[in-house]
Amino acid sequence: MRNLQSTRSFQGIYNINKPNKISRVLIIFLITLIICLFLPWTQNIKSNGIVTTLRQEQRAQNVNTIIAGRIVKWFIKEGDYVKAGDTIAQLTEIKDDYLDPELITRTGEQLNAKKQTIEYYQGKTNAQQNQITALQNSLDIKTNQLKNKLKQQGLKIQSDSANLSAAKNDFSIANKQFIRQQELYNQGLVSLTQLEQRNQALQSIQARLINAENNLSNSRQEILITQLELNGVQQDYFEKVNKTQGEVMQAMSQIATGEGEVSKLKNQYSNYQNRNKLYFIIAPQEGQIVQAKKSGIGEIIKEGEILAQIVPKELDYAVELFIEPMDLPLISLNHKIRFIFDGFPAIVFSGWPQASYGTFGGIIVAIENSVSPNGKYRILVKEDTTDKAWPKQLRLGTGANAIALLKDVPIWYELWRNINGFPPDFYQNDKVESKSTSK
Repeated sequence: MRNLQSTRSFQGIYNINKPNKISRVLIIFLITLIICLFLPWTQNIKSNGIVTTLRQEQRAQNVNTIIAGRIVKWFIKEGDYVKAGDTIAQLTEIKDDYLDPELITRTGEQLNAKKQTIEYYQGKTNAQQNQITALQNSLDIKTNQLKNKLKQQGLKIQSDSANLSAAKNDFSIANKQFIRQQELYNQGLVSLTQLEQRNQALQSIQARLINAENNLSNSRQEILITQLELNGVQQDYFEKVNKTQGEVMQAMSQIATGEGEVSKLKNQYSNYQNRNKLYFIIAPQEGQIVQAKKSGIGEIIKEGEILAQIVPKELDYAVELFIEPMDLPLISLNHKIRFIFDGFPAIVFSGWPQASYGTFGGIIVAIENSVSPNGKYRILVKEDTTDKAWPKQLRLGTGANAIALLKDVPIWYELWRNINGFPPDFYQNDKVESKSTSK
């Protein structure tokens, strides 16, 4: 037996008395594992997104047609770069209302004719206003004449009244003389001839009295007639003036109607002029033409239909991310994010961002308050200018994997949190913590 133990083959097979190295390796591994459990680990939230732009006007825009038409010429092709105001395509008219090549000219003629009609009505209105003024002046003259006549008749009535009073006095005296003469005749003191002479004188004076009464009555009748004539003249002139004013109002109504039609024709004329400009589809801004929706010549396109898309040349890139509702309270504005862009190699250690390679920094600039159709909340992240610049080769729609960095914790704590399903700890800056403690 001793001879066997002394042989080299026996010593090479049986290692009972030799020290065991495996236990030493296990002990070193356990010690290393325990040390690693106390290493710092950066908590994070992961999300996927795509590259977009920070401003709406820098995103891919549809080039729509405002009017319906038929494509007659293309001035560009897909992939071409255009400047703002460059012509993309030309259309021709397809609607019956606008097929007349002299539509604008004829509309302008209608507009001028309607303007002339308004001028004619304005001239008629001015003439009628002058006629009203003339009627008013004529009425004043006629009224003054009749008023003067009334004054003259009034004076004549006074004169006739005086004549009547004198005739009455003469008649009274003559009557008394006749009575006395008759008494003398009855007494035989005067002759019949003298009595007849006195009677003749009385009859003459009585005739003058009747004439004076008739003159006074005629004068009073004349003043009534003159007053009626004055009222009739005024009424006649009022009717003429009212009729003329009615014609003036009718002419003014025609003018107002004509002005409304002129405004309508001006609107149509301006619309026709602007429509002629819409036959050429113009690039709204500088960029690249992509995704032409129509091809060839002669295709019909409807109002508002998409003709192509234009991607602006100058872009302020951003990343559109969608965050789970449970992770939303853990992020805020100006929070820093790390990105891995599709097509750009990177080595990532999610718990040790300092050891990662090929990642890019970003800052949250917008958090939407409403949930998206996918059940997540949308956020926008712009480039962190204090970090490595984003690649110039980025394009809209490029995929991006985001890592939102939170609080630094030991590895054992992170393992314990994940085993228990606890959320990550909310990260706060040292400044915020110092302010809270001071308060």
